[in-house]
Amino acid sequence: MTTSTLNVFVAGGTSGINLAIAESFARAGANVGVLSRDSEKVHAAVARLGALNGQRAAGWSADVREFDDVKAALGGFHDRFGDIDVLISGAAGNFRAPALGMSPKGFRTVIDIDLIGTFHVLYAAHEFLRKPGASIINISASQAYVPMMLQSHVCAAKAGIDMLTRTLAMEWAGDGIRINSIAPGPVSDTEGMVRLAPTPQAAKELTEIVPLGRWARKEEIAAVAQFLASPGSAMVTGQVIPVDGGLNLGRYSPKLVAEADAMVEASKARATA
Repeated sequence: MTTSTLNVFVAGGTSGINLAIAESFARAGANVGVLSRDSEKVHAAVARLGALNGQRAAGWSADVREFDDVKAALGGFHDRFGDIDVLISGAAGNFRAPALGMSPKGFRTVIDIDLIGTFHVLYAAHEFLRKPGASIINISASQAYVPMMLQSHVCAAKAGIDMLTRTLAMEWAGDGIRINSIAPGPVSDTEGMVRLAPTPQAAKELTEIVPLGRWARKEEIAAVAQFLASPGSAMVTGQVIPVDGGLNLGRYSPKLVAEADAMVEASKARATA
């Protein structure tokens, strides 16, 4: 199956990383559907996507916390285009706050959007997926495996998404459905990073702990999604794929790198003395 024949649905696909993923599939000729709460963003995204794929784009305004609305949107896409080949679940919420500085309602809101919303999207989509052959891609984040202060709600939600990915990958394997997570680190030009690094100093400090020394581009996340939807990933399921420049490897420190380099040079000097 070529990309141009795929039916692709992106929950949360009207902005940021998710829109970039939707655009990458539309540009390749796929039929693309998107869902998000903001009707204006839905209309704008459908116009952008339709311009890329010959007006074979559709959108629905719905909240992933509302199961019936999510199912209605997925059913509408299925009625129009047929079985879903690629499902991306990426709706998310975030804000910076210490655990004692947020209300229980605030914590629950992020859990409901990210984790419960992901479950709603996958559960509602199951009957509309191509069997065998569908690929589900959950958009997680580095907070799933890197504890971050002021992000307890997001860390809990994203870790839950990744475990849901692994569990359903086993439960739905018999249907020929593959499920994987993409876990981006810092990504340029996204609303999430404006919230997490609101000042130049905060952005600088966050960049310094990424071993590759920069933030990802949205197109680089989309490229991984394209791989996970391709025949080349036919035996890849239940995996969490970090796209974070090495952030998942541990607490990176430029000062320690400089110290290590100095130690190497000193060792070489002693060896030649």
